[in-house]
Amino acid sequence: MKTLEDMKINDQVEFKRRILFASVAFAAGLSGAGWAWWRSMPQPGLPSNVQAFWGMGFEKPEGGELSMQTFKGRPLLLNFWATWCPPCIEELPLLESIWLKNGPKTLQVLGLAVDQPSSVRKFLAQHPLTFPMGLAGLNGTELGRSLGNSVNALPYSVLFNADGRMTAQKMGKLEVEDLAEWLKDLK
Repeated sequence: MKTLEDMKINDQVEFKRRILFASVAFAAGLSGAGWAWWRSMPQPGLPSNVQAFWGMGFEKPEGGELSMQTFKGRPLLLNFWATWCPPCIEELPLLESIWLKNGPKTLQVLGLAVDQPSSVRKFLAQHPLTFPMGLAGLNGTELGRSLGNSVNALPYSVLFNADGRMTAQKMGKLEVEDLAEWLKDLK
């Protein structure tokens, strides 16, 4: 028969065992959350990928070709979006206002639609935008990944300075505060 002293020792051992298991579980959970957070953060685009971007061209929704070379030499806000993406649609008026306020003289804005061309044309017919638009199609996800969008999330925005180097990026909907910070860094 166990004595009261033996039962206290067993309770203490059991308590320490539970604390140990809880600590290990907490550490594992924290590690997993940290890894998931790191994985979801935009990664810097490799210089070779950024250089390749400036050599690309995209079909325009209204027809014709849109060459990235025409955007070189001035800061460019590049936005990957799709018609089926609610946050993308929500941020389009902000991009339009930035374009109208700055025009192509100071900050250029370019939308690359990662979508079916017919869907983009239909959307733009109903919701006209004046900033330049390119049709990246499904290849746009690979281009976004090469420019740092490690999880292919939309919307995804990248800021290039006048030298053509990537200076900022954001996964998710742009906010006025993001753009204010980005524009401050351009000066």
